[in-house]
Amino acid sequence: MAPPRSTLQNIHLTFGGNPILTGAEMCIFEGDRICLVGRNGCGKSTFLKIAAGLIEMDDGERFVQPGTTMQYLEQEPDLTKFETTGDYARSGLVSEEDAYQADYYLEQLGLTGKEGTAQLSGGEQRRAALAKALAPAPDILLLDEPTNHLDLPAIEWLEKELRSLNSALVVISHDRKFLEMVSKSVLWIDRGTSRLMKQGFEKFEAWRDEVFEQEELEAHKLDRKIVAEEHWLRYGVTARRKRNQKRLGDLHSLRQKRRDHRGPKGSVKMETSEGRVSGKIVVEAKNISKSFGDTQIVNELSVRLLRGDRLGIVGPNGAGKSTIIKMLTGQLEPDAGEIKLGTNIDMVTLDQSRESLKPNWTLADALTNGGGDMVEVAGKPKHVIGYMKDFLFDPAQARTPLDVLSGGERARVMLARALSLPSNLMVLDEPTNDLDLETLDLLQELITDYDGTVLLVSHDRDFIDRIVDAVLVYEGQGNWTEYAGGYSTMMAQRKDEMKNRSVQAGEKPAKSKLSDNEASGEHSQQKTAKKGAKLSYKDKYALETLPKQIEELEAQIAVHNKALEDPDLFTKNPTRFNEAMEGISALTAEHQAAEERWLELEMMREEIEG
Repeated sequence: MAPPRSTLQNIHLTFGGNPILTGAEMCIFEGDRICLVGRNGCGKSTFLKIAAGLIEMDDGERFVQPGTTMQYLEQEPDLTKFETTGDYARSGLVSEEDAYQADYYLEQLGLTGKEGTAQLSGGEQRRAALAKALAPAPDILLLDEPTNHLDLPAIEWLEKELRSLNSALVVISHDRKFLEMVSKSVLWIDRGTSRLMKQGFEKFEAWRDEVFEQEELEAHKLDRKIVAEEHWLRYGVTARRKRNQKRLGDLHSLRQKRRDHRGPKGSVKMETSEGRVSGKIVVEAKNISKSFGDTQIVNELSVRLLRGDRLGIVGPNGAGKSTIIKMLTGQLEPDAGEIKLGTNIDMVTLDQSRESLKPNWTLADALTNGGGDMVEVAGKPKHVIGYMKDFLFDPAQARTPLDVLSGGERARVMLARALSLPSNLMVLDEPTNDLDLETLDLLQELITDYDGTVLLVSHDRDFIDRIVDAVLVYEGQGNWTEYAGGYSTMMAQRKDEMKNRSVQAGEKPAKSKLSDNEASGEHSQQKTAKKGAKLSYKDKYALETLPKQIEELEAQIAVHNKALEDPDLFTKNPTRFNEAMEGISALTAEHQAAEERWLELEMMREEIEG
């Protein structure tokens, strides 16, 4: 077996007197697909930075095989030193001759490379950072929350791309479906140490629960042993002093072991402050439309939300999800159509941008809205320190500025603020970003038990499946369709619809024959003509010539691909490089259209010939 590309052994690290890592280890072999999981604050990102060589550990050993290349995607990339996304993406390359790789990934991720870094959204920053990490084709790829701020098409593209790479992969993510798709093993960071499971993420949670159950059993055995030794110490028959001293020393060791035992980190305690009972109809939208300039965002959408409904809104970034929420909640007027809001609406919003958090606030200020020591939760006053503990914050963090908290900690602050406010309509805009798996489970349970209505925007497919009872999906050009069920159900329904459309398109000539005897007059003559239908000369000619045309297009695409194999092409002849890139794009579209036309004609021919 080949030696590992990189190893971390017995890693120890302490921050501010608190031990973060106490002996964590990791071996990365060629072709590995490792997902790194653990509670928020357990040290996952820190451990990944140590693996990348960005942080020095207090103790332990880091080794990387000579010649091994490594790329690291940080959770919050900093693009401020670069003028454009292209400059940033190409900064990770060893040689400028490989610039075409960065340009390729930027294009695949929906960027041109000319975007100014100062005006980028969170999703655009993440896409640029991914292009930078992927372009050099490293031996080891370290990714910290790669799906944050990405829409579903981009996440699905990333899944396929990562599965096709030769690079060894270590990824931190809280997107269950994504981890199931890309992982082959799981490294669990828990209470400072690491445990490896050599199976994909889908097996992790059952394995984790077994570990906790075994620990609980061992702790119970230890407690019983301590009780037995204490009983002997008090009431046992006196024997030789030496033997007594040894058993006394053993008892002290057992007690110390029990004191040193660190159980699993506690769970977030969530409860909602419920508002008044809303009317039966919460929101009713009839044929609403909205455009910005020449761009149609919403086209004649009709939606009705009843009390207790859970509606998920799914679509790519920029499709108009936030616009729909603003219209449905009365913050934005539609250009056409009508929106009626129900009575007694008490709305609370959890926004992904976290704009409601003021940068000069401390943690206590954020939970009390800038004043006092009390928070009202579920109609009862609660001291801010106690409320902090419910969300796994240490009392010493009360005066900690928000800007030094981790992404997961800021996400918990937003949750704590939102849940303390009375509500009967909860609007959740990407609530899963930066939350660990255990907190996501608790949030899911809370929303399930919530008596009010929920509007959810998310790219987390698993979370959508667990929460909503209907999904509003973007279909293109401002059109949105509502499907019953979660994300998986919606995908299955759309697949069935596509099959039905294909079958119906193929059965049209046969249906004409069946209806011929039932028709009369001019209508009957039309049906009779269809019964004896045959391919036109133009269709026959296309059917005969399209295969050759498809072959010629494939040959032209191959010529451009051959030119791009030259690593010096971009430097020597940028015009030819651009010509090849544009040619491949245009010819691929033409090739696809030709294939679709040929298949359509071939289907028609088979139907006519019986």
